[in-house]
Amino acid sequence: MGFQFGIKDIIDILLVAILLYEMFRLLKRSGVVNLFWGILAFILVWFLVSYVLALDLTGALFDRIISVGAIAIIVIFQDEIRSFFYHIGSRFSTRTLYRYLHSEERDKEAREKNIQQILIACRHMSESKTGALIVITRSQELREYATTGEAIDARVSSRLIENIFFKNTPLHDGALIISHGRLVSAGCILPVSKNTEIPRHYGLRHRAALGLSEKTDAVVIVVSEETGNISVAIGETIHPIQLDALDQLLTIND
Repeated sequence: MGFQFGIKDIIDILLVAILLYEMFRLLKRSGVVNLFWGILAFILVWFLVSYVLALDLTGALFDRIISVGAIAIIVIFQDEIRSFFYHIGSRFSTRTLYRYLHSEERDKEAREKNIQQILIACRHMSESKTGALIVITRSQELREYATTGEAIDARVSSRLIENIFFKNTPLHDGALIISHGRLVSAGCILPVSKNTEIPRHYGLRHRAALGLSEKTDAVVIVVSEETGNISVAIGETIHPIQLDALDQLLTIND
């Protein structure tokens, strides 16, 4: 009986390719991409020994290592695995339900006002070269990061945002988290990205912004203390942005 290759095999190969690609991206962001190639090489050797060469004793040894290694990988990469499922869960957000239970017109007007207050603050801080790190939540609440700072629970105000990031104030070094039209917490600690491809001129604020965008769906705004340039991190990427483009981005992703 000859070997038959059908649609089921194509689907099987595509699924494995997607899983390997996602694993590669996950480890690349963590700065341990070499470990991916090591794991892949080990799996290939295990497949050859167990299924192609059919070496029973060596195959049994590899099977035992695989079973233990799977647990070790879960322990070592628990943060990355958690981030992966976090992204999946964020697609099933309560955002639609929240908007349905509130007046759409009233919420729209309030959101537009809040965006303008954020833009005014960013423009002033850019002109004065005041470093800032502003997190705007979307479907994820980010409570675990908000609790690392000082609770504020205030309305969105450009003057208050500027005062928070004014140099030498107690909270100016951390991140400001904005959620549901409220300044939730300031001085928050964000995860720093381990991506080795980040440009060298990006500082700690930019790395923290990218780190959070890798783990959540938040929009993170950075104002550079050295140049006054404004950057935005979203969807695991960070890039410079002008105020008019930032306005459109915040409106679309609100």
